Amino acid sequence: MRALCACAILVGLFTPPSVVAADTGQTSIPAQLSLDEAQRLFREHGFDLLLADAAVASAEGDLTIAKAFPNPQVGGGGGHSFSYHPSDCERPSDCSATSWNANASDQGLLFDLLIGKRRLKTDVAKKALEAARLSRADAERTLSALVKQQYVQTVLTRSALGFAREASASAEQTSQLVDLRFHAGDVSEADSARAETQKLEAEQAVDAAQQALLASKASLAFLLGARDGHVDFDVAPDLPPSRAPASLSGATTESLLAEARQKRPDLAAASSQLASADAALSLARRERIPDIAVVGGYEQQGHGQEAVQPPTATLGLSLELPVFYRNGGEIQKAEAAVRTQTLQRDKLDAQVANDVATALAAYQSAAARVQRMDSRLLERARRARDLVEYQYKKGAASLLELLDAQRTFVTTHAEYYQDLSDYWTAFYQLEEAVGTELGP
Repeated sequence: MRALCACAILVGLFTPPSVVAADTGQTSIPAQLSLDEAQRLFREHGFDLLLADAAVASAEGDLTIAKAFPNPQVGGGGGHSFSYHPSDCERPSDCSATSWNANASDQGLLFDLLIGKRRLKTDVAKKALEAARLSRADAERTLSALVKQQYVQTVLTRSALGFAREASASAEQTSQLVDLRFHAGDVSEADSARAETQKLEAEQAVDAAQQALLASKASLAFLLGARDGHVDFDVAPDLPPSRAPASLSGATTESLLAEARQKRPDLAAASSQLASADAALSLARRERIPDIAVVGGYEQQGHGQEAVQPPTATLGLSLELPVFYRNGGEIQKAEAAVRTQTLQRDKLDAQVANDVATALAAYQSAAARVQRMDSRLLERARRARDLVEYQYKKGAASLLELLDAQRTFVTTHAEYYQDLSDYWTAFYQLEEAVGTELGP
């Protein structure tokens, strides 16, 4: 029983990762889904990418706001003088008890253009938009790697199901053979029970593997933007050969780190965020200069020399006197934001170095294990199982030896699928760490 329990390991190897997604339209997944098609569907319908697109659109709106000229402010009014009698004037037609006025202000536009506040506001918004676009690219980098990993896990889960069925068929044959020998009196009931237990455990593993495959497909469909839990599709039967691509030939941590610092969009986004914080600090300092608005007005009450207020045009300036407060808090916050963004960028640079070193070490280790499996270990485990099975049928080996050979065979394959999972996970994580595709 312990031997066949190793089949259950195959199920646990490919537990689908938790994913978060959302979509604005239905995703149509083809019956035969390739990795390239999965990537295309993800880029078109991936929930988090759509959210990142919305964030970019919001930043574009902020830039439009920053570039906009303030609308002029206009005002007017009228009144009536109750104790004033126009009839007492020598020329009553020149006098009036009704007054009115009008005014207009540029809302500080001319002064803002003169001292550069509008330009600084635009710089802040431009850098924020650039950071949003780079953040969107970084979301695609990380989520694309997740899609690739989930696709590979689905392929491996399908292969694990196939192997579980093969192990179940082998266990069924062994159980039937032992049962025949038991009824012939050649083996004990204990041997028959061991063989039947092996068969039942193998059937359990098949059921678990089928459920794992459905769950893996559902997680993949979710990443691609499906809303209905659609799993009526199939993936590629096999993965590409696990050979090191040419781009990794002779690659070192230092060379990959240098490439990552050039291509990682999150590093570029951090630099843009720092530039935006610098521009915001300059704007906060410039805001200490009060906005001066140009104000024009017109008023009158009556006409001629006897008018209470002859037609009069005025032009003046309006400003807020910085007597009690000079934007000190905003400047302090802007300076803190610059320090924060500088530290965030430096921290991210260190994280990139750690990501590359860790991913490369994991990839090299997994590649070595897979190579060892492919070159010798798998073939020898199968050969040993087949030989002991043949010997048992001829009476030259015990049932315990057969079960042990089958246990070794199942365990070796379970380890092989785990090594493949580790290899492709490490490969795509290395792509994610470097910020570029490294090849098939």
